[in-house]
Amino acid sequence: MQEQRYAVIVEPVSTGHEYAGAFRAEGLEPIAVMMADHAVDAVHDTWHPENFAAVHVLGDRSVEDLAEELRRYRPQWLVAGSEMGVELCDALTAVLCPGTGNELASTLDRRDKWHMAQALARAGLPHLRQFCSADRDAIEAWIAEQGLAGERFVVKPPKSGATDDVHLILPGEDWHPVFDRILGKINHTGVRNDAVLVQEFGEGTEFLVDTYSVDGRHGLVDVCRYAKHRRDDRIGIYERVQFLAPDDPDVAEVAPYVFAVLDALGVRNGPGHSEVMLTKHGPRLMETAARPAGGGHQMITRMSTGDSQIARTVAHRLRGEFRPGYALRQHLSAVFISSPAAGIWRNGDIFDGVDALPTFVDKHFPHGTGDLVPATDDLVTYLAWVILAGPDPDQIEADYQRIKAIESRIEIEREDA
Repeated sequence: MQEQRYAVIVEPVSTGHEYAGAFRAEGLEPIAVMMADHAVDAVHDTWHPENFAAVHVLGDRSVEDLAEELRRYRPQWLVAGSEMGVELCDALTAVLCPGTGNELASTLDRRDKWHMAQALARAGLPHLRQFCSADRDAIEAWIAEQGLAGERFVVKPPKSGATDDVHLILPGEDWHPVFDRILGKINHTGVRNDAVLVQEFGEGTEFLVDTYSVDGRHGLVDVCRYAKHRRDDRIGIYERVQFLAPDDPDVAEVAPYVFAVLDALGVRNGPGHSEVMLTKHGPRLMETAARPAGGGHQMITRMSTGDSQIARTVAHRLRGEFRPGYALRQHLSAVFISSPAAGIWRNGDIFDGVDALPTFVDKHFPHGTGDLVPATDDLVTYLAWVILAGPDPDQIEADYQRIKAIESRIEIEREDA
């Protein structure tokens, strides 16, 4: 009788919840490892303990104690399911199956945006100027030293995600209230912000570059162009994610830069999710995460390319496969719909006709008429999304413009009215 095999997944929430079904389909029983006995609020709806053969919780004990508990599964590798699990996955891998993951010494470089910038500087890679501290005076001095007091710059947490608390400071604007609001706050990943990151504003076109690495070789899984907008001082509010063909000139410019970034950050095995601004001076990293892209991105990657980071993880870990690139099977755009304010949504029916658009594929509308909705200021608080796909990019563009025209008619009865 064949011995039962297991797949140990650390923090299998957000996109990571897909790992359970993917490994079980290959005959492996999925095992969940959690930092605490509950998932953080931002991803609570994606935590499905019933999908796992067992759940192990770190809690207050040591990594070594947890590792001893996991030895019963004889793991040959572990995977990080989400941002919250990256550091713990690295630590457990070093104890249970060293050499099968990413470089342990650079764990913080893959998790903390300030450490990330320092790693790029050490590697001699172009990067945005930035500084991180819990000391307002130190940040004030750095802003003056860099000549940014009369420029736009960004203030954000160093260890968060999903555009959580990303603020644009305009020339001459007082940034101190934003600093005070971020410092000490529990962010979307469940981590207390113990410092604040200040970064020069990167102007250009933003790209999403998803990769999968095997023993230091990096392969492209997908490349997308972002369209985002700002509301007041909040930036990075998603409007559209548009998949690009692998021979697109922008892909040729951003991909080599991302591969160099992965080397600098010690990414050797597993997914990489990088966001890059293509400026007039060339590509500049916004951030890289050593886990699969979240927010439903695996689903739309499969629609557009027939592949995904989840699929590549299974192919690598079970069969040792490395895939260097991807093919675009169809053009696809994910369209995000935002709420301009917090309050009661009064006309949700205006989107009833989107199903009839020529390139419509799927939609998700968790809210409707009469529902209390939040103002959209990050990826967690979007109002809805619609997927458009097909062979004709011009028709997708036309349908995208129709959806945005409908979005402009959204009526919210404000809570403070």
